[in-house]
Amino acid sequence: MATEIKEEPTRRDFLYVTTGAFAAVGGAAAVWPLIDQMNPDASVKALASIEADISAIEVGQSVTFKWRGKPVFVRHRTASEIEEANAVPLEDLRDPATDAERVLAGHEEWLVMVGLCTHLGCVPLGQKPGEEKGEYNGWFCPCHGSHYDSAGRIRKGPAPKNLVLPPFEFLSDTLIKIG
Repeated sequence: MATEIKEEPTRRDFLYVTTGAFAAVGGAAAVWPLIDQMNPDASVKALASIEADISAIEVGQSVTFKWRGKPVFVRHRTASEIEEANAVPLEDLRDPATDAERVLAGHEEWLVMVGLCTHLGCVPLGQKPGEEKGEYNGWFCPCHGSHYDSAGRIRKGPAPKNLVLPPFEFLSDTLIKIG
């Protein structure tokens, strides 16, 4: 039977391990700035969530807030707008969603949406008094002719989806937190 002889590590082995460790640390130090620059800047982080006071919004009025660099439409809908939105058959919608799915229970008069057309990201008209609201009493994107109803659902035009609903909650009857 032959006995195995273990060789002791040499100085060359130590230098290989040390060089490899320094190369790994140096590589990580060189790559870190490239990875870190992909993080959102402080202004975006600051707008991760906003609180919006909706107490001054009259029934039938819409207001635009800015959240994460995007417009957010908040509409205090009238009873007739809510009835109109509830009366639409789901089979008539390209992106089927009931009105109840687009609002919070107990706050059906408040519609909160990201105000960007889902076709090419334009800002639809219909927020200000006198602006074109489209054929369905909601919003109209003049760039390519998308028409949204009073629940922000796509009804006509090239937009594939309804206006997006941001995450939001009611902090009180007059204060909402978006984001």
